[in-house]
Amino acid sequence: MNAPPITTTSAEDMAAPSRFDFPTALKDSAITALIALGLSIPILAYKTDQNGADLFLTPRWGLVAIFCAIIFGLRLLQHAFMATRAARKALPDPHQATELVHAEPSAFQHISKFAIPFFLGAALSFPFLVYLIQGGLNESRYWVDLGILILTYVMLGWGLNIVVGLAGLLDLGYVAFYAVGAYSYALLSTTFGLSFWICLPLAGILAAFWGMILGFPVLRLRGDYLAIVTLAFGEIVRLVLINWTDLTNGGAGISSIPRATFFGLPFTAGEGGFASTFGLEFNGMHRMIFLYYLILVLALITNFVTMRLRRLPIGRAWEALREDEIACRSLGINTTNTKLTAFAIGAMFGGFAGSFFAVRQGFVSPESFNFLESAIILAIVVMGGMGSQIGVAIAAIVLVGGPEMLRNLNFLQSIFGAGFDPNEYRLLLFGMGMVAMMVWRPRGLISEREPSVILKERKAISGSLVKEGHG
Repeated sequence: MNAPPITTTSAEDMAAPSRFDFPTALKDSAITALIALGLSIPILAYKTDQNGADLFLTPRWGLVAIFCAIIFGLRLLQHAFMATRAARKALPDPHQATELVHAEPSAFQHISKFAIPFFLGAALSFPFLVYLIQGGLNESRYWVDLGILILTYVMLGWGLNIVVGLAGLLDLGYVAFYAVGAYSYALLSTTFGLSFWICLPLAGILAAFWGMILGFPVLRLRGDYLAIVTLAFGEIVRLVLINWTDLTNGGAGISSIPRATFFGLPFTAGEGGFASTFGLEFNGMHRMIFLYYLILVLALITNFVTMRLRRLPIGRAWEALREDEIACRSLGINTTNTKLTAFAIGAMFGGFAGSFFAVRQGFVSPESFNFLESAIILAIVVMGGMGSQIGVAIAAIVLVGGPEMLRNLNFLQSIFGAGFDPNEYRLLLFGMGMVAMMVWRPRGLISEREPSVILKERKAISGSLVKEGHG
């Protein structure tokens, strides 16, 4: 038997399998621009303006041309980038066989030592920094209110991260627990006169109870089927809030919800209020700053409890369930209790956030708890990196604070016209950002994490070894 000859190839003989074919890229970019033109005609080409009882269509073909040109350029850049990356991967690494492999902490684990204190310090000093920059309490109201909104979504993202990121259970109805917490405080405070500090734990307990109610029917479901059932649960809760008018007042909502007090001191101008007790001049911003630090404390408690539970047996059971449910059962782990605890604890923090939402707004209605809210919270978890607490916080800042920044981009009107409103395109930018994340960062902004259990020394975990894609 004759063995086939052994041939060797050098690095010079291995050429890149693909090069930047400019004519092909130009043709594909032109086709993409034409598709964008067809899609933009019913959306961007005309704008409806109303003058009394008459409705007029204002053409905006200049905006359509700019949009198609941007799409053409981005598609061309994508072809160039993909060709460059393919050529780079085709060439072998000269250090591949000679480099030593070290299980040392990654760059993210080094940076996180400084990033966590930095973010915490920035969050604690944010009202003071805004006060110094804006030059007054009343002038800083918008930014403090934006900080409250971002921290609310950070807390919701950390709560959903328990279910999706740690336990691997896809939940599209998380806003239902948010609604349960909000309506629990609204009903208990307006009907029985209970204070916020009593209603807060009750709202969390009721939301956890409904989390277990949801968990029981979906114990045997996984993947897409689980997502459909949780989506249906969220819609059922919203429809119940609309139609049970005797309890929830239907679509009109519940108003005149009592405000939170500083441990019994109301934020009023009279005697016995917060300002007079501490000898301060009354200002309505005192309540806003109190709410900011209240939601900051609630978010930090959520993070602390999550990180502590992650190191306990129940947290390791969640991660085992996420990686492989069959292997999890073979190890003797009770998957029923594991799923129920994940749903219940995640729902509890959603209930806490809903209670805070009700006391901040002073009014709740079913329209505040639609599917879009669940989609935004889930997008925060996926974009930040499932299982990454820091990543969820960064994603909440980007997805919630970013659209608010569009309101301040008035200089774009000089480019796109006087009637251009950047805020109208926030959902379009949101979708484009998520598509870009799935293409270039499919594992999220932070695709690395520290191990839950450390033996002797801290080592990095390869992203290819875990299902969630973190290292």
